[in-house]
This record gives sequence, structure tokens and C-alpha cells, in this order.
Amino acid sequence: MLLSVDWDAFSGTRELVFDAPIWGTPDREADRLEVWRARMHKRGGTDWSSLEDDFPLYPGWRALEQYAGVPTWVALSHAEAWSWLEFFEPQEVLNIDSHHDLTSFSGDGTRLRPGNWAGLALAAGRITRYTCEYPAWHATLPVAEGYDLERTRSEVAALLPPQLMPRVRLLRADRASRWPGRHELSGILLVQSPAWTSPAHDPAFQELHHVLQAQVMTPPLVRVH
Repeated sequence: MLLSVDWDAFSGTRELVFDAPIWGTPDREADRLEVWRARMHKRGGTDWSSLEDDFPLYPGWRALEQYAGVPTWVALSHAEAWSWLEFFEPQEVLNIDSHHDLTSFSGDGTRLRPGNWAGLALAAGRITRYTCEYPAWHATLPVAEGYDLERTRSEVAALLPPQLMPRVRLLRADRASRWPGRHELSGILLVQSPAWTSPAHDPAFQELHHVLQAQVMTPPLVRVH
């Protein structure tokens, strides 16, 4: 099994924060830094800590430290996911993420992008089975993909080739959820997604990156306010 972890599963938001990126955001350079500065200034802050009330770092990420020694790569976005998959034989993928990454709702669906890498990899046989596990905090956030799993699955099914859907699972973490055992994993991809994740949490991401001794595919950001 391969494990993909998007930092936006932990660096998230609360309900009714209407300038949160989970409502939708592009992924341009400005969205990764300048837009976060604007959010900070809107809250009257002079450093990233002013974002914490609306954009908390949810617990659970330290569980990943158990995988120190498992081959791990780090990337700025899931744009590197296809290259990561090519390091391995086709196998099952578990993606811990706030987005399913199965299909894009606009543009050319056949062009590889961070939002459709998993669906294209399923179609190409690079992934045998795919599970997206949304974080538990999605349960209180109606705008989030993981709030209503049936709704999200129906949206995906309308765009994904029907023969792929039996190989797809969409779940939301709960108290019964467990992390895979070390022996189950062939490799890990750790993704920062800075347009979606608070700069206040960059130090924690860097800490995790170093604990896992991740090989750098694209350098993650350490954003200065």
C-alpha cells in the first residue's frame, strides 16, 4: 500500500469562515502567500498566529511520526503524485486529504493536474484500489467534501468512468479509524498544498518532513509574514 497525506487534512478551518480556501481557491503563487497575508490583516494580525482561531491545526498529524524510516517523499502539491507513483509497482493507495483528487469539475479532464491525479492513475492502472479518507473535522463543515459522503460520491460518479467506481472508496475518519501498519506501506508522499494550508502551520509541517527524513520532490514553503 502507498500512503499519500495532504497537509490540508490537518491544517484546516472552522465552520462559517467564509474566506477559507475550502470554499474554493486557485493555486497560484499569490494564493500560497499574499492571500494568506490578506487574511491575517483582515483579522488585525501582524503575524500568522492571528489566523489560528479560524484556521486551526487539527490533532492527529503526529501519528505520522510512527513511519520514520518508511521511504517518504515531500512535495509542494500533488502535481508530483504521478512521478511518485512511478517509483512503485501498481498497488492500493490511501490518500488522507480534504479533496478526493479523482476528477476535475472544469477544464480538460484528461490533462494531469493535482485535482485529478488519482482518477487518471486508476484509469491507467497505476493504482489498483483507491481510498480517500477525509478528516474528522469535515463532519461539522457542510461545504467540505467529507461532510456528505453520498453527495460527494454521486458527484464523482457523474464524471469518473463507471468501471472505476468499484475501485474507489470515500471515507471520513472517526474514532474507529486506524493508520496502516508500517509493514503495510511501500512508501509515503507528504504534500503541503500551501494555497489551502495556514502559514502558521509551516513549522509543524517542516518538523514532520524532517522526522520522516523525506526526500524532496519540490521544496515546501516556509512563509514569512
